[in-house]
Amino acid sequence: MSISNNTPLHDLGVAELGQGLRDKRFSSVELTQHLLQRVQSSDSQLGAFLHVDAEHALARARAADSRLAAGEGAQAGGALIGVPLAHKDIFVTADMPTTAGSKILAGYRSPFDATVVARLNAAGTVSLGKLNCDEFAMGSANENSAYQPVANPWDASRVPGGSSGGSAAAVAARLLPASTGTDTGGSIRQPASFTGITGIKPTYGICSRYGMIAFASSLDQAGPMARSAEDCALLLSAMSGFDERDATSVQQAPQDFHAQMLSAREGATAAQPLKGLRIGLPREFFPAALSADVNSAVRAGLAELEKLGATLVDVSLPRTELAIPVYYIIAPAEASSNLSRFDGVKFGHRAAQYDDLLDMYKKTRAEGFGAEVKRRIMIGSYVLSHGYYDAYYLQAQKLRRMIADDFQQAFKQCDLIAGPVAPTVAWKHGEGKDDPVKAYLADIFTLPGSLAGLPGMSVPVGLGEGGMPVGLQLLGNYFKEGQLLHTAHALQQATDWHRAAPAGI
Repeated sequence: MSISNNTPLHDLGVAELGQGLRDKRFSSVELTQHLLQRVQSSDSQLGAFLHVDAEHALARARAADSRLAAGEGAQAGGALIGVPLAHKDIFVTADMPTTAGSKILAGYRSPFDATVVARLNAAGTVSLGKLNCDEFAMGSANENSAYQPVANPWDASRVPGGSSGGSAAAVAARLLPASTGTDTGGSIRQPASFTGITGIKPTYGICSRYGMIAFASSLDQAGPMARSAEDCALLLSAMSGFDERDATSVQQAPQDFHAQMLSAREGATAAQPLKGLRIGLPREFFPAALSADVNSAVRAGLAELEKLGATLVDVSLPRTELAIPVYYIIAPAEASSNLSRFDGVKFGHRAAQYDDLLDMYKKTRAEGFGAEVKRRIMIGSYVLSHGYYDAYYLQAQKLRRMIADDFQQAFKQCDLIAGPVAPTVAWKHGEGKDDPVKAYLADIFTLPGSLAGLPGMSVPVGLGEGGMPVGLQLLGNYFKEGQLLHTAHALQQATDWHRAAPAGI
């Protein structure tokens, strides 16, 4: 299935597909059928999908074609009508099962849609199914899924990153133009970097958490994953906004992030659209241990930003190394509380045989939770227990505030902060699973921004060892998503790294 310029439909991004649908070069039904066929023929080797719903997808595609025929695509907010995507299986959906990648929720069907899902449905998108993820979003490699690991489309022997690995792999493999993900400590940015796509974690509270199965409530945030900054901007505009059902939702007017992305900077020129932009480079993000291939690709990306008019400024985030112990106290503590609801009483898996209620709790959780989830529940329960709360959890919260203050000091000297997403390219399957601490340490550059609740994104900037993708991380101050997207878009207008695809795709 191709359009007039002979570009296959699966090679087109969200903005391009939306324009093609509005121009009636193809229908949403044709597009949906084409992608469903790709999923059917390719995903058995990839493992990105946990559930495919062709029937509902085609029904939504027919409805989208009717909306387009009525002229809705030409109206404001009509850019996504008929565009297919899929949702990370951490978002509850009424039409499809939701498992959060865990056996304890096997077969669970929600009576309602998550707000993010509902808003994208209202925008006219066509959901093909649910995407694989680390169990309850706990992981950096998508090897903690209770159902199957996900392969990296660039090299099947390597991980796609996590926890939104299924979302990233499906987009990178051209099974979908976009997907939803969640980022607690880097779970949008790191898999986006490992698979060569673009992903953005907005400011905490920009996207509703209602219907998003909780891991760590003060950190979890939804965001889009797609080929380009422009595609992410279109999706984020639709899925964000205040939700009275979420107590952490930010009360602000709806944002048109696509318009913000396209707006010109004061004093900018066509050749230098980023003129006057100050980009801070924290010395802590470029340690001696940073792999040479990642450093080289990131530096090349920064050089391109300089050509576009940006100025690089040295800054410091002195508590960067503390982000790992702080995160792995706070996140497990919140997880131990959130996951207490999974006990076999109201929904999900229940042990077949038990002696009494307490025995049912124990056996249900022992059978339903995977090793990594159990590990984090035990850590969280320990740091919240009597006698240890003040020594661990309270101290971690104080340090979290200091980490956020470090960013505010840095933003006095710059507009954005840049650096690598991860210290290395994607590692081989099994390496992080055998050594959980190694996987934890790989989050060193993404955790500080998550703890501070700042917006951040990963933008492809080249290839490293083994021909694997490398992402440049951009971090902005609160509610500066438009500035992040504008910077990433300018870079992608000048380079083609975001268009690179795995061999054979």
